[in-house]
Amino acid sequence: MSLLYILDLIGTAAFAASGAWLGVRRHMDLFGVLVLGLVTAVGGGTLRDLLLGDMPTFSLRDETYLYVATVAALIVFINRERFALVEKPLLYLDAVGLGTFVVIGTTKALDFELGFLGAVLMGVMTGTAGGVMRDVLANQIPLILRREIYASACLAGGVLLVGLEYFGVARPIAALLAAASVIVIRLLAISYNWSLPKS
Repeated sequence: MSLLYILDLIGTAAFAASGAWLGVRRHMDLFGVLVLGLVTAVGGGTLRDLLLGDMPTFSLRDETYLYVATVAALIVFINRERFALVEKPLLYLDAVGLGTFVVIGTTKALDFELGFLGAVLMGVMTGTAGGVMRDVLANQIPLILRREIYASACLAGGVLLVGLEYFGVARPIAALLAAASVIVIRLLAISYNWSLPKS
């Protein structure tokens, strides 16, 4: 079991928990909470695979992702009265998942021989599309369209990864640096309330 796979599962759990927590705050029933958790966790990667024509999608080839997401969402629902206490630490795990998802999406697109822009967009989509689906289902403005530095952190990581590979840096090193950049940017944005300019 590789480190990237472990981080991917951690990110999946964190994304599922954030989706489920939004469902709880929207006063959804158990089914609604589970749906939001699953959509947030695997939605981005599923959309990526559909666009790349990689079928069946990753979560159907390896159902561990679905089990992890379901368990994480159930834990949130069962402990909803106390979950607010760990909401802040969850943001840090979410950042780890975000960096991992961007790397996985970008490298997969490169393996499918997409160009620079296509590979970067696949990385950003992997990290953000699940959250967009979650927010749409919960009837709120998607996070990436608000001021928070989220999709822009994904964009920076994807550009860095593709750029490093273009200049001949070994993929494991390029992937590590790209994931670290996304995580650091996101954590700094959380800690210092960074945001993009607003119209």
